[in-house]
Amino acid sequence: MEKAELIRFKAQAQVMKALSHPTRLFILHELANEEKCVCELTEMVGADTSTISKHLSIMKNAGIVDFEKRGTSIYYSLKMKCVLSFFTCVNEVLKKRVESQMVLV
Repeated sequence: MEKAELIRFKAQAQVMKALSHPTRLFILHELANEEKCVCELTEMVGADTSTISKHLSIMKNAGIVDFEKRGTSIYYSLKMKCVLSFFTCVNEVLKKRVESQMVLV
């Protein structure tokens, strides 16, 4: 493997790791609809602010979300909108897997 490839694969892995938590996936899908402040996401998820902030920080560092500070509130938006296409693909894989399992029943 060449050095450039390794660097690219590591960067891709960072994005994938940032997406590999159910709470972060929920946040991602909520941000696909509209921007949200941390307080809204905290209420929606039912977790404390520090937990939600940590999830958002991971996604921000991976380049998935962006933020804007307004007064004392921080609003997050989906920066990497193309990631939604990836989940269309994932859902298709899941659907095919269920269909193949149903054939066995």
